[in-house]
Amino acid sequence: MRGGAPGLISRNPARRAYGTMAAARPIQTTTMRLLLVEDDPVLGDAVRAYLQANGEVVDWATRLAEARAAALEAFDAILLDWNLPDGSGVQWLRELRARPAANEATPVLLLTARDKLTDRIEGLDAGADDYLVKPFELGELAARVRAVTRRAAGHSHPLLQAGPVTLDPAAREVTLAGRRIEFTAREYTLLEALMRRAGHIVSRSELEHLLYGYDGEVSSNAVEVHLSSLRRKLGHELIETVRGLGYRLER
Repeated sequence: MRGGAPGLISRNPARRAYGTMAAARPIQTTTMRLLLVEDDPVLGDAVRAYLQANGEVVDWATRLAEARAAALEAFDAILLDWNLPDGSGVQWLRELRARPAANEATPVLLLTARDKLTDRIEGLDAGADDYLVKPFELGELAARVRAVTRRAAGHSHPLLQAGPVTLDPAAREVTLAGRRIEFTAREYTLLEALMRRAGHIVSRSELEHLLYGYDGEVSSNAVEVHLSSLRRKLGHELIETVRGLGYRLER
């Protein structure tokens, strides 16, 4: 069994309602690793459950101390509450933006009940990429997360491109030189993760986490098996193995 990050909640998400949000219908979107920092158990359960139903990997912290420990690792985006039991989420955001760290430039979406114009200005000036007032619809939250991560990765257009391979996250379709290629769910997840980080090395442990989560059973060669299948379908030269470090998809 793979253990969770220090201090993070590792229980399965409860499907409890948060206002009208739990009634929103999930849609298949991207595969990202997200850090949710939220102390409200009902809201946290609803957000985590919805995003995981969309195929995301969500680590959930309920206190700033837990968030600081988790943020030593890399995330595609942080969903951050303003008021937390042990301090201000906005003050922590200022700290993140002020120092070199794994998540220095990670897109941050503030989730808060503070709806005054002065609050929005303060949050955005502190380094937030977007600002969402509670209560909100889960579908809008997911769309805003997709938008800020596209901008952060330099993908204003939702399509991802690497050589002859094009991936459409919204439709979950992949084409090779215009010809549609079929993938299993885990092959698709692996390919999207590599395409979003094209040109950069991605470690095997990070890919295992994306594929199986912290609590999933992972065989020693699971990633290699899926990579071998991707190479057969897309060409062996597309994905490079960087010995001792991980894998890199060529741009």
